[in-house]
Formats: sequence, C-alpha cells, structure tokens
Amino acid sequence: MSGAHVVPGEPDAAGSPSPPRRVEVRVDGVVQGVGFRPFVFRLAEEYGLAGFVLNDSAGVLIEVEGPAAAVDAFVAAIPARAPVLARVEAVAVRDLAATAGRGFSIVASDDAGGPDALVSPDTAPCADCLTELRAPTDRRYRHPFVNCTNCGPRFTIVRGVPYDRPLTTMATFTMCDACRAEYDDPRDRRFHAQPNACPACGPRVSLVAADGADRAVREEVRRALAGARDVVAGAAALLAGGRIVAVKGAGGYHLACRADDDAAVGALRARKHREDRPFALMVADVDAARALVALGPAQEALLVGVARPIVLAPRATAAPISAAVAPRAPDLGVMLPSTPLHHLLLDDVGTPLVMTSGNRSDEPIAHEDDDARARLADIADAILLHDRPIHVRTDDSVLRAREGAPLMLRRARGYVPESVALPIAAARDVLAVGAELKSTFTLARGSRAWVGHHIGDLRNAETLASFTSGIAHFERLFAVRPEIVAHDLHPDLLSTTVARQREGDGLVLVGVQHHHAHLAACLAEHGETGPAVGAIYDGTGFGPDGTAWGGEILVGDLRSFTRVGSLRPVALPGGDRAAREPWRMACAWLIAGLAPGAEVGIPRALRDAVEPTQWENVARLARSGFAAPPTTSMGRLFDAVAALCGVRAVATYEGQAAAELEGIAAAGDHGAYSLPRARDGALDACATIADVLADLRARVDPAVVSARFHAGVARGTAVACAAAASAAGLDRVVLSGGVFQNRLLADLTARELRATGLRPLLPERLPPNDGGVSFGQAAVAAARTAT
Repeated sequence: MSGAHVVPGEPDAAGSPSPPRRVEVRVDGVVQGVGFRPFVFRLAEEYGLAGFVLNDSAGVLIEVEGPAAAVDAFVAAIPARAPVLARVEAVAVRDLAATAGRGFSIVASDDAGGPDALVSPDTAPCADCLTELRAPTDRRYRHPFVNCTNCGPRFTIVRGVPYDRPLTTMATFTMCDACRAEYDDPRDRRFHAQPNACPACGPRVSLVAADGADRAVREEVRRALAGARDVVAGAAALLAGGRIVAVKGAGGYHLACRADDDAAVGALRARKHREDRPFALMVADVDAARALVALGPAQEALLVGVARPIVLAPRATAAPISAAVAPRAPDLGVMLPSTPLHHLLLDDVGTPLVMTSGNRSDEPIAHEDDDARARLADIADAILLHDRPIHVRTDDSVLRAREGAPLMLRRARGYVPESVALPIAAARDVLAVGAELKSTFTLARGSRAWVGHHIGDLRNAETLASFTSGIAHFERLFAVRPEIVAHDLHPDLLSTTVARQREGDGLVLVGVQHHHAHLAACLAEHGETGPAVGAIYDGTGFGPDGTAWGGEILVGDLRSFTRVGSLRPVALPGGDRAAREPWRMACAWLIAGLAPGAEVGIPRALRDAVEPTQWENVARLARSGFAAPPTTSMGRLFDAVAALCGVRAVATYEGQAAAELEGIAAAGDHGAYSLPRARDGALDACATIADVLADLRARVDPAVVSARFHAGVARGTAVACAAAASAAGLDRVVLSGGVFQNRLLADLTARELRATGLRPLLPERLPPNDGGVSFGQAAVAAARTAT
C-alpha cells in the first residue's frame, strides 16, 4: 500500500481536502465457497466503502473506494477477520483511479483464464445448521443435507472452478423461492452456499434392500420404512435391529452396523473378508467417545475439528463394543459425524456404530450408486443412498496424536485438497506419482503443491483407475499442465508405469529414490530445504544399488542425499511374502546372529504357529540367499521381534505385527536393549535380537521386552543420527517412513535427539508413510529443475 492518507473532506498539510482512494485488492488462498464475498460485502458496508467483489479463477478480486483511512482499515481487516473456513495466503493491493462510485455490490464470477483458486475441503456441519436440523419448527428439520457457507461439502462435489453451483454436482437441483432468497442475500449465512437446499428442492434420501438381500430382509426393510417417521429413521431401525446398512456419506459409502452387536460385527467382518484389521467407529458426541477411548486434549482437538477425521486413541477399560471391532488392538479409531445424515443416524440409533469403508479389502471405496449396489450387494443388507452425486471419492482421514503435534496416517476427507507450500518453487509444472502402497499423487505449480487424496494400494485395476482419474481431475481443477513427472526408482511399480506412460506424452522423467523422497517430504512440509540428517525407516524401498532399503541414515537436502548408515542387511526369505509372515524375519535375524552353519530351532513362541519343515525351508533360504534378497528394512526387524514375542506370526494386513508389538509395550522406563553402530555406520540389530532372546528365555513379560526394544531402537537411532550430524555440522534430524507411524518410537526417538541438542523434524500435515512420498518427489523435482 502507498503511504499515509487523510480522510476526504479534511484538510491535508496544505489545507486542501484529500481525494478519495480507490484500490484493487487481490486475495489468494482458500477464499471460494467459504462465505468470503458476503464477508467482504458486510465489511465494505461497515467502513462505508463503494465498489464490488467477485470470484474469479485466481481467487477473490475486490475494488473499493472511499476515505483513505477507511480503505486502509478495510484491507487490514480482510485477513484478520476472514470467515472461519477461509485461509488467506496473500493480500495484494494496487492503487486505481477514483471513479466516485456509490454502493457496494457482489458481481457475477469471472471465469476467464485458467483456474488458480484454491478449493476448500469438505467440513462438518456447523452449530447453526445442527440447531436447524434438530428443531421441529425449522423448515430444514431432519433435512440430511443442511449446510451453509460455514460448513458442508466442497471438494467432493466440485467439478471445476470458479466454485459456483453450475460447476458442482448440485447443478441439477433448482432452488425453491425460499432457498433462492437466502442464496441471493449477502447478509444471509447461506449467500452463495453452493449446496444450499431444503426438503422442498434439494437432494433426497432413499432406503432400499441390497440387491443380494433375501426375501426376509426385503420385508424387514419394507416394515422399517412403513413404521418410521422418515427414511433415515427407517435405516436407523434396521441398524438397531442388527442389520448391516451401506450409508452414502460425503465422499463415498460406509458399511455400518451396531458396534456392540457381536453377530452384526462378525457378519460384517466375514462378508467383507477382513480378518483382523480394526473397524472405525462413529459416535454421536465427545461424551460418547470418552466411553470408548481415553481422550487427552490433543486427541479431543483432532476429534472435534471441522475435518472430522478418524482419531486413534487408547481403548477405554470395558469399552462397550464387540470384541470383533478391533481384535488385539490397544487403540480404537473413533470419529464424530461428518454430515447431517450421520448426525441423524447416530441420534436415532442411540449407540456407537461401526462405520468402515464401503468396499471389499484392497478395493477403492464405492461412491457411485450403481457401483455401490453392485459391489456391496452381498455385504450390506440395505443401502441408504441419496441423489446428490459424489464427484470425487474421498475416504476418511486417520490421525493419531503424539507429543505436541498431530501424526497424520491417512490424508483424505477434510484435509484434501488444501495445498502445501514448496520451499523451492517449481519452474515447470510437476506431476509426482508416489509409490505403490498408501498411494497418493501430487501436482505442483510454482510454490504450491496439491497432494491428492489417499487412493490405496495400486494393486488392482479399480484402484489404478481411481488414481489416474484423480490426477486428471486435479490437473483440470488447478490448471496444472505437467512438464515433469517424478517417480520412484523401482521399475516395476504401477506408479512408475504411469510415469512412463506420461513420458510418452512428452513429459520429462525425474527418478527419486524412495527414502530420499521421505526425507524431502518432511523437510519441504516444514518449509526447509536442508541439508539435514534423516532416519528413514519403513518396510522396503528400492535402493540405487538395486537392493531393498528400509532402515536408512541419510544426509541430504531437496536435491540429493548421501547414505551414511543403515540397518545391517539380512535375508528377506521369500521376498514380499516375509512381510505377510513375520516368523520368516524372526528366522532370518536369528540366523544372521549365529556363527556360519549353526543350527537354529524354532523359538518357543512360534512352535504352535510354524511347522518344522517350513522353518527349515526358510532357514535354508536365509542361509543361501536364494529367493531371499538382502534388506535393511526396519519394518521387518519390528516384524521379527513381534514374532519372537509371540505377538504375531502371520499378518493379515500391512504393518499389523509392528502395530501390535507397539500396542503391548509396557508403560514406564524399563531400560533399553543395545543397538550398536559399527564403524561403517551400520546399526547391528543382531545384538538387539540377542537381548530379546535372553529376556524371553528368562520368561520376561513380552510387554517389557517390547518396551525395551522400542527404547533400544530409539536410543541407537539417536546415537547414529548424532554422529552423522556432528560429522556434517548439522543440527536437524528428520524422522520419517512408515515405521515412524509408531507413536511410541517417534516420541522416544525425538526425546533422545533433543537430549543431545538436536532438533527433530517429523511429518505433521502429511503422513510419514508412503502417503507422503509423492509430495517429497515433487519437492525434489522442483529443486532439481529450479533455475
């Protein structure tokens, strides 16, 4: 802004009245679909200014004219008083010639040029809308789609920008006179709320028997509808009676049943072919959550936030749910209702509900009605659906709370598509295709990167189709025209195949080593370029030497890295099969610690889980190296210890053994096993395994063994990082990779590092697992190609 101004009509230093001031104000950030224009309108009226405001493809454009002091105050108030869902990133002011205009108006959106505005995520219903939802005298009483500019769907319904109703899935719903009056009134909280509707003009819900339901179920659905006051109450009656109902939410379908009904939960687990992985739970409010989990302030803050993620928290003693909800899991995943429809269901059922993704294992969630009816036909008894289309399927986000910060495990609904800043701007548009597990993509333009929603594991045609369609949607939505495609070094990943296909379209390939991408993602998230030390621990990632890395000590920045240490390599018997059968890694680590040729018997905890001939065959593989490539995987070390402790010999989902090992760890300080560092920088866990075996043979409780193991890995990691930091003259250490989803390990390692004077950096806005790899790839590609 220019210098000091005086109010028109008052004399300046020369005694002449000062002229009015007119300025153009450009506001960038999440400023569309969040009530920003009516906020500006009311602000201009408050300061007595003339002019206009409009949405365009770059954000919000304002022109105001009036007394200079009032104009200055108006501009200062924009970021200070912005609507709750807005995120103002920049306010640019340019002086214009005064026009002596009168009045202030909101004008139609200008959609010229390519889209550059930020689309906001879906958000939970606000308090005002929930009051209307539950007020019998309100015209939106029990309307499952109540929303306003302060809440409701955004990302899942938007087809393009500017964010106006014709470019959303609400385009086919014509507003009634009452809704139109609200929509057109800048003083109303529903002014230009694009999903605005009511029972007279908006989407409608329906309840049908699943296509696979038998005659008895179909009759039960008919009776439920006949005896209920509305469709949602009918669905609630089915749930209360023990039925499984597929429920259409904001970003896709859930499969729901009563969480306290053993038969219902068992049937859902059997029909979905989900053996052990815990189910998520939905509860009506925070008090109901406290009956299930121990909520500290950090967990509660995440739970009640507008994103409404699934929050993992310690299971409460005697939580009133079926044992089949989360077998052997010390934590439960709990969320509050994320839509008005969910609020009504929880109000009507009166008990916590299982609310798990509407899919079969390893498939993307169903979000289109016909697809849901086909794919969920033999899982659900009934389907609660509605006629507002979902444009982008978006799963629930999942978080934990660790010391002083959130720990993102899955980033999706409520957080996507918020952009993440790049510390080195991309000179050319970038597409980063990520890894293969917990897949995401990232698109980057300039200093802004959009990390796509969690897709899942790229192992089937449906997931791959969701991945490629998501990329295309983001390219259109944010006008990213990639010239560079960043990818993992592993040549056989489906994501690498996608990159090679884009190379055929003329894009330049940039290969990024997997663990470097983890390091870069954390650095870039924190706005840093490096260099830094990184302890990057995960399952496996393709190393430049062609071996399977996974327990790495790196020194690097956004452009490059050096490997200065790693976990000692051991055999990976059977390759990927070892991740599904942790006992194989127990065998491999036992053999690694023995003298060559020495025999190793089956440990006591595994004798009932492994046949002697299986053990002998795997031992031969480990010794010979045949079908047993070397790996430095820290994830597989955790698997080995879990198997030795009798926690988990065979896993039914990725990361299960390590998660259950963390879950049994005894609280308090029980000492730490050794994890010595050799002269070549290798962390030799053979000593750790020896300590574990000694304690187990002495009948030490596996809970104490787990605690000592976690403490030993944390201490050994901190010692190795301190040595690397000292040698490189650095004070920052990144802790990332899927193993650092382990809250206990992350907290212990961070404490050890701080005790040595080092500053730990951990991912917060993005997952430490492979869900953050695509952002790291984009950051590396931007840095390497910067001019």
